[in-house]
Order: sequence, then C-alpha cells, then structure tokens
Amino acid sequence: MASVQGQEEVEWSPEFRFTWKDFKGKVPSGSGAAATTASGISYDFSTFYENGEMQVDFNVYAYFYPTKSWYKPKICNEVTLLHEQLHFDITELYARKLRVKLANATFTDNVKEEVRKLYRSTIRQLNDFQNKYDAETNYSRNLPVQERWVKEIGEALDH
Repeated sequence: MASVQGQEEVEWSPEFRFTWKDFKGKVPSGSGAAATTASGISYDFSTFYENGEMQVDFNVYAYFYPTKSWYKPKICNEVTLLHEQLHFDITELYARKLRVKLANATFTDNVKEEVRKLYRSTIRQLNDFQNKYDAETNYSRNLPVQERWVKEIGEALDH
C-alpha cells in the first residue's frame, strides 16, 4: 500500500486505498461535515506538427491532496472512509472521461482555449456527480445505496 507521508499530492492508482492517516488537514471550525476528501484533476499538453497537421500530446491526472483533506475521528468509521475513497475514485473516472474527450477532439490553432473548455466542462460534470453521490448516499449514511455506489464505481474503474 502506498504511503502519503509528506506528499502534497498523490496520484490515483488502483492500489492506493485511503487510511485515516492520509487525512492530514485541519478540520475547519464550524464544519458540519464528518470528513472532506480534497481531490482534483490536472492536465498538461504540448503540440507538434506531423505531416503538416497539428498533433496534441496530453497527460491527465487525478490527485488526492492529503494536507487539504481532513476528518473528525470521533464521528468517522470505516464506512465513512470508504465513502471518502469513492470521492477520489470518482475523480479518477472523470479524469478518464477527460482523456477520452481530448483524444477524440479536433483542435484548431486555439488549442489552449479548446483544451481549457473541455477541462472546465469535465470539472462541472465531476462536481455535479460528486454532489449526486453525496445526496443519494446521504453522505454514507444510507448503507444500501452506499454499497450500490461502491459496486458501480468499482465496475466502472475496471473497464
């Protein structure tokens, strides 16, 4: 199992599973949440010309940010931890969606803005999906629905 000791960001991998020790951030005063997983998608790209046509090379990553992630030990349990893991797994699913969008896109000389637009669109979809996940599972408290999400996200990651 990977360790996040001293790391500011951890790239998603199928082997990395959260432990509460990975949540190194300070609990914000007045927060009603039991835990927060800070995760996000980043990308980089470069262009080159081949046979007179512009080609785009890109990398897309899903990251977990330990120092921005936190939990309240007195009210969290293993179900809460699994719920938080799925937030990171969902981020990876949307990183994959962005990779597909970029791979299938046709770019013009305005490639920087076109990539940015695809990224912003994907982030909006990711945020909507994360909110749907929290709402449907009632932040992990609806166990049958939480279990369904675990199964569905796991299957999606396996494809």
